[in-house]
Amino acid sequence: MQELSKKLMLELYSQMIQIREFEKEAIELAKMNLTRAAIHTYNGQEAIAVGICAHLKKEDYIISNHRGHGHCVAKGADLRKMFAELMARETGYCKGKGGSMHIADLSTGMLGANGIVGGGIPIAVGAAFGAKYRNNGRIVVCFFGDGASNEGAFHEALNLASIWKLPVVFVCENNQYGISMNVSKSTNVKRLADRAAAYGIKGITVDGNKLDEVYQEFAGVAEEVRAGKGPVLMEMTTYRMSGHYFGDNENYRTKEEVEAWKKKDPIDYVGKILMANYGVTEEEIRKAQQEEKQRVLKASEAAKEDPFPAEEDLTDDLYDPVLGEIVWKPWNMA
Repeated sequence: MQELSKKLMLELYSQMIQIREFEKEAIELAKMNLTRAAIHTYNGQEAIAVGICAHLKKEDYIISNHRGHGHCVAKGADLRKMFAELMARETGYCKGKGGSMHIADLSTGMLGANGIVGGGIPIAVGAAFGAKYRNNGRIVVCFFGDGASNEGAFHEALNLASIWKLPVVFVCENNQYGISMNVSKSTNVKRLADRAAAYGIKGITVDGNKLDEVYQEFAGVAEEVRAGKGPVLMEMTTYRMSGHYFGDNENYRTKEEVEAWKKKDPIDYVGKILMANYGVTEEEIRKAQQEEKQRVLKASEAAKEDPFPAEEDLTDDLYDPVLGEIVWKPWNMA
């Protein structure tokens, strides 16, 4: 594999820190009762979103799930607008009406997070169909968890995407738990990527805690999908360091298990590589951490000053105003 440049590694490292700091601040806001919905953090999974989105163009699409803050940040979302959405302010991405699990940013290709397990998977197929229909060269990345791979929508979506050779990458972030259910108890296969064989598509398992491996593996996958070779299922093995949501008592897993996985912290992994292979000093590492922390805190403080939605705006934004202007044309899939 080709070694990543020092400049790129530092950029990706900073982005991972930014995601971690965002989640830390989101928890602080929840403690102060400033958030208006459940908070599901991305702690421990940062290398996946960052390593993948580094290859995506602004025009490419991503679909997220309930644990989507990291995906949003990696795709270029505005931190202040994200915090505003968490705190139900009208300046948020969904005008404060969606909350943590429903952030969407069409300007960056982020088609939306989703509170329904597996709910984003068929949406990703629809977006991929649209990209192929328009022949615009875009690809779609669909992020979901191991629990969603047991939903019927997962199998239906992979089957249809395979038949039509749609430009979509299904990224299963296997963080070992679907709420409190360990994947070993919910799924009778060791590699979730093996399920790709049933639909005649490629399946790849990657260590999702190693940024360099995620970046390198996805580079080849993205190239294949853009070339029209059809969908790919990527399983990213990882671990959520925090509970399922803020307030989770985590009585379904041991402290020893959590501590063992924390030793595989993806941010620490990159930090060690930067110092060992790229000559980055501890001082530079601390500087990057402090800069991202301040950037996050600045966005949070600004969002706290934003107003709440007006009561008269309650029934707005229920329907897309351009829906009636859509012209449907037949298309021969052959």
